[in-house]
Amino acid sequence: MLDDNFARLRAHRNNIHRYRRLLKTRLSELERHFIERRLAEEQSALDSLTAATFPVAFRAPTAPIDATGVVK
Repeated sequence: MLDDNFARLRAHRNNIHRYRRLLKTRLSELERHFIERRLAEEQSALDSLTAATFPVAFRAPTAPIDATGVVK
């Protein structure tokens, strides 16, 4: 399961790099819009998969903290 997610993360990351490289080339407006849309879709998929694979919960402090980081 984790290996599958790592493979999917790698694939999304590779696609993102490919699309970014393509955006640096000469493209028609239609091609550019298509690649920008695909880039956004890949980034969204990567973000979702990353959050699902590496869930991290940050909890806000319940007590107020002053500017020096000390709990009041």
